Amino acid sequence: MDIKELHRKRRMVGQFSPLLIQYMKEALEQKEQVILFQNRRGFAPMIECRTCGWVPKCKNCDVSLTYHKGINQLTCHYCGYTYQLPKSCPACEGTELVNRGFGTEKIEDDIKVLFPEAAVARMDLDTTRTRAAYEKIIADFEQGKTDILIGTQMVSKGLDFDHVSIVGILNADTMLNYPDFRSYERAFQLMAQVAGRAGRKNKRGRVVLQTKSIDHPIIHQVIGNNYEEMVDGQLAERQMFHYPPYYRLVYVYLKNHNEALLDQMAAVMADKLRTVFGNRVLGPDKPPRCPYPDIIHQKDSVEDRTECPDGTCAGIATTYPERDAGR
Repeated sequence: MDIKELHRKRRMVGQFSPLLIQYMKEALEQKEQVILFQNRRGFAPMIECRTCGWVPKCKNCDVSLTYHKGINQLTCHYCGYTYQLPKSCPACEGTELVNRGFGTEKIEDDIKVLFPEAAVARMDLDTTRTRAAYEKIIADFEQGKTDILIGTQMVSKGLDFDHVSIVGILNADTMLNYPDFRSYERAFQLMAQVAGRAGRKNKRGRVVLQTKSIDHPIIHQVIGNNYEEMVDGQLAERQMFHYPPYYRLVYVYLKNHNEALLDQMAAVMADKLRTVFGNRVLGPDKPPRCPYPDIIHQKDSVEDRTECPDGTCAGIATTYPERDAGR
């Protein structure tokens, strides 16, 4: 479903396409169940000052803080740092702080407005802190006490429900645009897995995949369940750009409390590595996030151009279907 065109025509209802809303309404009328997948928890991945563009960031990890409406706090999903939502922008004192993006918490709010009579549950890290909470959400959905289940990748794996007829993938683009050479493979895996929740036990189901990148090859491969084409394409790209499994990447991390000293030592390390490996050394650069609070990180990358033995990569590719089938 091309939501870019629907947004342009202003036909979207919040984060939902008219087709998805229609399918959900039909499913609920027939006493069937719905799963909605959004691989971001919280209410909004970030907030922004409309006046000056200020975005609150984690003091430890330097990533934007996620807004959680239930506790009215901004939280870092990497180190757990929390920050009270300000009433005004600390940079310009503007009062227009707007949400950017959406997570499972916002989807839950919107669904309760669209379908006030439906029983709605949310399954993500925030609602399943304990084993009992997780088991209750699953049990209620299995027993038909819940009509619509909203969740992150937790809803995609190992679950088998009899009465799920509709699965909605609300935004495939967040998975496709993740800055990692494995993002396309992981996006295909997640979307294929969550799509498999619909139409279980000999009943055909419907999957609505919403994206702004309707012509993206991965989207077509997910729709056609074309695993072999995805593998062939990804392996060809990785060989072309010297990525695993054809080549090896070695990351060298340096960390210190003194940022100036760390920058100097990272540059020295990179220069020494270049005397041995030449232009195969990339960096130094800062990782996108720091796993240890209050410690500055730098990263050097070394590419090992020793190719895998003949047949190794093909063997790796052909092992995935059997592995997934056994889950």
